[in-house]
Amino acid sequence: MSNLKVVIESVSEDKNLDQAVIVDALEQAMVHAARRTLGAEADLEAHYNEEADEIELFQFRTVVEEIENVDTEILPGEAKKHDPDSVVGDALGFKIDTSKFGRISAQTAKQIIVQKVRDAERQQIFDEYKDRVGEVVSGYVRRVERGNLIVELGKYEAIVPYREQIPGERYRAKDRVQGYLMDVKRASRGPQIVLSRAHPGFLVSLFEQNVTEIYDGIVQIMSAARDPGQRAKVAVSSRDPSVDPVGACVGLKGQRVQAIVQELGGEKIDIIPYDEDPARLVCNALQPAVVSKVIVDEGSQSMDVVVADDQLSLAIGKRGQNVRLAAQLTGWKLDIKSESKIDEASAGARERMAAVPGIGSMQANILHNEGLKSVEDIAAAGPVVIGRILNLEPEDAEKICKTVEAFAMDKKPEEQGNKEREELLANAFAKPQENEAQVKQDLAKEKRVAIFSKLSGVGEAAIHALADSGYGTIGDILADSAEEVAEKTELPLSVAKTIQIAADKFMQSSSSKRTLGRGDS
Repeated sequence: MSNLKVVIESVSEDKNLDQAVIVDALEQAMVHAARRTLGAEADLEAHYNEEADEIELFQFRTVVEEIENVDTEILPGEAKKHDPDSVVGDALGFKIDTSKFGRISAQTAKQIIVQKVRDAERQQIFDEYKDRVGEVVSGYVRRVERGNLIVELGKYEAIVPYREQIPGERYRAKDRVQGYLMDVKRASRGPQIVLSRAHPGFLVSLFEQNVTEIYDGIVQIMSAARDPGQRAKVAVSSRDPSVDPVGACVGLKGQRVQAIVQELGGEKIDIIPYDEDPARLVCNALQPAVVSKVIVDEGSQSMDVVVADDQLSLAIGKRGQNVRLAAQLTGWKLDIKSESKIDEASAGARERMAAVPGIGSMQANILHNEGLKSVEDIAAAGPVVIGRILNLEPEDAEKICKTVEAFAMDKKPEEQGNKEREELLANAFAKPQENEAQVKQDLAKEKRVAIFSKLSGVGEAAIHALADSGYGTIGDILADSAEEVAEKTELPLSVAKTIQIAADKFMQSSSSKRTLGRGDS
């Protein structure tokens, strides 16, 4: 067995490439090297001769009556020396002695071969992994670069970016690590295989690996939400009524879920039963808190969730974690309210309706129970609806509606807002001193929440965390580092970074608007 054939087979096996790819690289390298000697316009072809075990190089020249380019043309007399049957217009191939190529040409050929093999290897990596996105793969930590994990997957390398790692986890070289194949990116240095341990898909895949019923399709994971390293929620349903989806995921004595918790570094996992009814699903998602009532607004895809006073902190969770994960799991915007706050708001609404001439306390209670919460609702309902609810004659209902419209027109929104605040403060003076302070604190927090609500892409729980942590303006957020924001608010670092990006965009937008305003004037 001669040398060239051995090299082709060796490289093919070592790089796991088809031999045709190696042969093609050798042929192209030979042509490129020959052009440095024979000229760029030369018509060249290279072919691998298996029997002779060599790359044969041919230069083609066309038979012409008069030569204009000696590199590509030949006269009939000279052509007949090589082929007696040749005529004008024929293309004759002349075998070139490759031994006359110098060291520089040989080095160029070597570079081309290396590059072609590398390109083929990169394409093979991309083709192998592009269809595996969404799978869990495992490998060994090769090194850590700037917080990013470089993971060895057999012959290839993958990266676990810092933002895709579970906070608090530490790795050393040769540690085994699993990750969710999130993406395969084409890059100048070759395809980059991106893994994640923080992606919700990683949690779902671990359940598929550890729960037989999910792998068999009997139990389905309908949705999942994660606060990586801290807590996760998974909604599951069963296609078989005899199979309890939650019990199947938990396993005997919790063995199945504990295996997943251990892989995720102690991350707590709430497994809840899925329900087609969004309200019931939200109630399940807010466990362990017990929900008293849910008010659904399908238009804005939001819900007001009412819980008992002693369940409020449990429903919201530490720094809004429980309600935030429930919102991610269900896809609904959730606003948690205590029963006492709802009762106070209802009492205030009844009082305002009872203040309208022609409507007493009893009628206000009836209207409120029928879903009319304000004088504006009464005016919008019209005399027919009001007459039916209060059992009034048409003329009496008409009179009340006209009075309500006049009353509503009299009250401007700004005046109503100011009066409500004055009533809150007035009521607070009649109560113990700590209630007055609480009212003022609530009003101050409302202002801060209103300010932070201007940040695009920042969730409600994060907004309240900012308001509770002492931040007063958006500029205050930018004055701190992301780590300081995370420490003060007790939010994950990834959320703190998102908040700072939103704050920076808001400040830039505001500055741009002010600049445009000055230019226009």
